[in-house]
Amino acid sequence: NTNKDFTGNMASLKSYLSVLSLNVIAKCSHKTPQGCRLDKKNDHPFATFRFCPGFGLFFSSLSLLPGGLTQDLKAASSCFLMACERPGKKSVEACHNVGLLAHDGQVNEDGQPDLEKARDYYTRACEGSYASSCFNLSAMFLQGAPGFPKDMGLACKYSMKACDLGHIWACANASRMYRLGDGVDKDEEKAEVLKNRARQLHKEQQKNVQPLTFG
Repeated sequence: NTNKDFTGNMASLKSYLSVLSLNVIAKCSHKTPQGCRLDKKNDHPFATFRFCPGFGLFFSSLSLLPGGLTQDLKAASSCFLMACERPGKKSVEACHNVGLLAHDGQVNEDGQPDLEKARDYYTRACEGSYASSCFNLSAMFLQGAPGFPKDMGLACKYSMKACDLGHIWACANASRMYRLGDGVDKDEEKAEVLKNRARQLHKEQQKNVQPLTFG
């Protein structure tokens, strides 16, 4: 039956998802994210997880579903990691998500952030023009941490790249660095250009916001 209805029956939903997850994880064991493709018999509107990135998002967002389904960030990280290692449009976002989970620390054995791993995967995604990874790298070098020294030059470098890719806050941070001469030569003119870029990006973002309607 391709039109399963679990409304009001969370026990059945949990049971079904348990079987579904085993099926998809087995397919993910292939060395390609395409191995995560679901069997046609399991292809229905609730299970649209065609690749490891999608299933990784599924595992990482389970807590959003009603009924207390268990979030499994380690399974999500594993799926993202497999997808990251393969070429393709989805791999860049998957690398970013591996970085996020390593940075957060919940998937690590000691529960602490793994900044080196986060940096490595953010770097891969940033090199693939993923703006949020570039911004996160800039923030890491801007703030520093034990064993991860601040580097204002790199912070500015990654802020500029993220800004070029359309990240508002990266433009704002880079503008401040150039205005203060923090890690770069002071340049008021460049700071103003970057500030205006951030303002323009904000305006464009606001145009794309869809108003909420109720009732």
